[in-house]
Amino acid sequence: MAKIPERKAPEAKRESADSGAKSTEATGTGTPEPLTQQWGMRDWNTLAARAQVSAVAWQPGLRVSGRYLGQPFTGVIKNAEPDPQDIWSLTVRFDEPVDVVESEHFSALRRQVNCTIDARGESALKTSDGVPHMVIGPL
Repeated sequence: MAKIPERKAPEAKRESADSGAKSTEATGTGTPEPLTQQWGMRDWNTLAARAQVSAVAWQPGLRVSGRYLGQPFTGVIKNAEPDPQDIWSLTVRFDEPVDVVESEHFSALRRQVNCTIDARGESALKTSDGVPHMVIGPL
């Protein structure tokens, strides 16, 4: 099945043509609604926003970089499991251990972490100042 960005324009044009052929007046927002329902979205704005997210095909062996708890890293994906809502469960192995503590008095180094990210590569969990725990992207 094609991805949303590849299909939304042709299908919207077809929907518009079909509604014109039925001699019904269509408003600017009403025309693509059947298309949005076909993709399981409630309205055109939701579908358009979802289509603009460039989803990465996370897979084991993919080289990545980003920030974990505010610390920069590079590493490799050890495991990747998708779910139907474009949420990914990843296991990331860092090239160099990452210190996950901000204290000057002690350290807690992590060599590997499990995380759950969305299609943008950001975790839903955030630090107290609103920064995602994990922000990740392919190298």
